[in-house]
Amino acid sequence: MPSKRSALGQVVHAENLGFLQTLPSESVDLIYIDPPFNTGRVQKRTRMKTIRDAAGDRTGFGGVRYRTEKLADAAAYADTFDDFLGFIRPRLEEAYRILKPHGALFFHIDPRESHYCKVILDQIFTRPCFQNEIIWAYDYGARSTKRWPGKHDTILWYTKHPTKYTFNLAACDRIEYMAPTLVGAEKAARGKTPTDVWWHTIVSPTGKEKTGYPTQKPLGVLNRILKVHTKPKDTVLDFFAGSGTTGEAAAKNKRRFLLVDQSEEAVRIMQTRLAKYL
Repeated sequence: MPSKRSALGQVVHAENLGFLQTLPSESVDLIYIDPPFNTGRVQKRTRMKTIRDAAGDRTGFGGVRYRTEKLADAAAYADTFDDFLGFIRPRLEEAYRILKPHGALFFHIDPRESHYCKVILDQIFTRPCFQNEIIWAYDYGARSTKRWPGKHDTILWYTKHPTKYTFNLAACDRIEYMAPTLVGAEKAARGKTPTDVWWHTIVSPTGKEKTGYPTQKPLGVLNRILKVHTKPKDTVLDFFAGSGTTGEAAAKNKRRFLLVDQSEEAVRIMQTRLAKYL
């Protein structure tokens, strides 16, 4: 599938390691990646369609009845690696080379692999350049009855330099206080800046934001990262780009984007989603 590009961004259909090796050193301001999590499962999302039907099995607003039809499964991929760390390490080494001296990496992973990946990142970026472990917490999906249900991912934030990096907290969205009556009306109305635990729902399977791509991440999480950690016209790279959320967040916040994925279906979804920016 041919790549598409504009002055604002580019979507590239390619195997990412080979493509990364063609990029100049110190050429991008921020890298966000959400690689496969090595869950051992096939990742897919079932597409559903809700149709108004007097004989339907669901009742909506005003007593209107609906039925739900299952459509064909959307894009899928096998999330299994014999050597996940051997797969990810050379890509992280390239990420370090490509980042500008003030640049940052946001590495999105789940708790199964996060501690192993952090050791590798400490080796590549050095431990003083580790800035935060951000916990993205959500409350959606099935509940386990045999252990505490897993409802969070980990985002590891590393910088190229231990102290010289972009962090514009004033640009961050604000959230509600959990106990607004304890802080007073003025503070409660203003809200507070987030901590390293980010509560944000997943992309709803029936919401307007959905693309049908499995493991799609919500725009709100990427908006927060890019507003705080980049400046307008900075270049943002995502080389496990999937559904293109990084590109949409970049474009909406006047940042340039470079998206790479080896899946033809992912590239098709991104090109459709980002058509007005390409």
